[in-house]
Amino acid sequence: MERLCFTFEIYPGQEAEYKRRHDEIWPELVEAIQDSGFKNYSLFRRDQTIVAYVECHPDVATAFAKLAPHETNARWSEWFKDVIVSLTDENGELFRADEVWHLD
Repeated sequence: MERLCFTFEIYPGQEAEYKRRHDEIWPELVEAIQDSGFKNYSLFRRDQTIVAYVECHPDVATAFAKLAPHETNARWSEWFKDVIVSLTDENGELFRADEVWHLD
């Protein structure tokens, strides 16, 4: 298992909409996320900054590779283009945070 923390920004004024869409997350997307190896997934918001934490099984690369071809994931991503500024940098990489300490 590999832990991942990443951040991204949402557009100002979209805070309630971002929350509403997650309150109504599609069951088929939840199933695809779980089937791809993502566990213990949490999103936190501070103003327009979103902090994501997820445990990827067996690792980050494998979990994302399994999720990528899901049509539901593509539809969800498209639906959020008016809410999320960008999930990745100019090279397509997540804005990852490096783990410096962990306590089980």
